Amino acid sequence: MEVIDPATGRPLPSDAIQRVLFVASSVHVYNIPPMTPGKGHVAATWTADGGNRQIFTARLRVIETAIPVHDSPDGEEKVKTDIALEDASNGSLFAAAPYTAAAVVEPVSDSSRFFALRVQDEAGRKATLGIGFEERSEAFDFGVSLQEAQKTLGWANQGGQSGKKQAAVERKDSAEKRDLSLKEGETITINLPGRFGRRKPEPPPQSNDEVLSSFSLPPPPSSGSGIIPPPPSASSVRAKRLSAQNLGFDDGKFGEFA
Repeated sequence: MEVIDPATGRPLPSDAIQRVLFVASSVHVYNIPPMTPGKGHVAATWTADGGNRQIFTARLRVIETAIPVHDSPDGEEKVKTDIALEDASNGSLFAAAPYTAAAVVEPVSDSSRFFALRVQDEAGRKATLGIGFEERSEAFDFGVSLQEAQKTLGWANQGGQSGKKQAAVERKDSAEKRDLSLKEGETITINLPGRFGRRKPEPPPQSNDEVLSSFSLPPPPSSGSGIIPPPPSASSVRAKRLSAQNLGFDDGKFGEFA
């Protein structure tokens, strides 16, 4: 059986292998207005004009194609995925969307059954069409098939790398990640500010001898030879009393001045 390229309708090499990831027999195709900034695509605007924007009802297929690369010593193959809109009655190609990026299929903001599909012809010219499934289950299966295609291609958000190369990059990245886990016996210290901080240990209470030694006491007054002087004699007392009388003081009973 001849293998046909779903994107161009031309024959493929005889050793090419195709796999159908999804098929829906009745999908409505719309000529949609430009995307609304800030809202995205809105399916309500496609069906609001009484069906005037609907082009026709097509069969949709998601097809994966693997083409061996004959010049490759490792037997590599080129894998691609296409979304084909075909005439359900005779299988003729109406439009194809090479699935080269996630942006080729964009969900709408108001329904889970409608999508915006970016199609492309052989000359590279692009246009955006609206597609709508009759059942939500079909729309869900369509999304699952696209996820499977992304895993096979391995280019999701990686600019077209093959699945094997992407897996190798992931293994390399994981090997280069540092192991920051605590080993056995290791501890970690956390400094918490304010009242949660570690309290400083209080100094031990001082003894009485240590408290007294901290003060500087003046030495006792020196008494010369260190012997207490003798009391005054009676003659010296009498002489001091006569000298006071000579100065005009009366040492009498009433203490009056002369």
